[in-house]
Amino acid sequence: MCVTGGAGFIGGHLVDALHSLGASVCVIDDLSSSSLEHLDELLAMEPERVSFVRGSILEDAALRDAVRGASVVFHLAAIGSVPRSIEDPERTWQVNATGTMRVLQAAKAAGLERVVYAASSSAYGDSPTLPKVESQVPAPRSPYAASKLAGEHLVSAWSHAYGLSGVSLRYFNVFGPRQPADSAYAAVVPSFARRLIAGEPPTMFGDGSASRDFTYVANAVLATLLAGSARLRTSGEVVNVGTGRRVTIREVAQMIAERCNKPGLSPTELPARPGDVQHSLASLERAKELIGYAPAISLEEGLTETVAWYMRVLAKA
Repeated sequence: MCVTGGAGFIGGHLVDALHSLGASVCVIDDLSSSSLEHLDELLAMEPERVSFVRGSILEDAALRDAVRGASVVFHLAAIGSVPRSIEDPERTWQVNATGTMRVLQAAKAAGLERVVYAASSSAYGDSPTLPKVESQVPAPRSPYAASKLAGEHLVSAWSHAYGLSGVSLRYFNVFGPRQPADSAYAAVVPSFARRLIAGEPPTMFGDGSASRDFTYVANAVLATLLAGSARLRTSGEVVNVGTGRRVTIREVAQMIAERCNKPGLSPTELPARPGDVQHSLASLERAKELIGYAPAISLEEGLTETVAWYMRVLAKA
């Protein structure tokens, strides 16, 4: 197996799962937004089953090395931030769109069986229709969303033009342990957890009425594994990966505050950010039908595990 972006947040959890299932895994990552801290242990413990190529998915030679001998490539490498994409749309397009084409070309040349692409629910835009169904017309509102949508079209095109089995998973607001909390682009859950653990009110953009389908990382990994092992031949289908439940930003802030033993700390409101959508909720009918996916861990369980992890890590800092 090959995992692009395997030193990152979701990628690292996927590598853990593949390793625990007995698979041999090659990770390719340029470490521009991640580190080898987590993978170091696996690389030292079982170098015959876990290998690492330091390089960009824009580098053809590095990609060739990474996919050699693999049967499936899980393509998670990306610039994964809406605000960052608005600041640097050209780099976002290069990595997320052109990089996906390079991955598909490498998979095709190596004769791989399948490409599982980490797409994004941001492709739906701000349509008021809920839940989001894969047949809806996409309406990206940011350079990030547009670049990830382009990747979906590339997977579909390579499936139809070259017979490369492919599937695009539209992840909905994935969170969990090891998600970066110290970045200016930090996602809601780690940002809220870091501030609340420090005894500071969380900062939210807007009035908190926006809602999300928060998806614990173990659920995203489960869907990714199912997509990679599904017996039917996929031809570029798009599949939602969420929980089928939405909560508001203010509600999730309160849930995190309770787990941090800071229930009285209310969020501080800042102006809404450009590119953010108001509401998001996944329909899971296609996911169940095509890859047999259903979420295994609830939002409450996931938040409990995540906050406990941040508490342990921050206590050592």
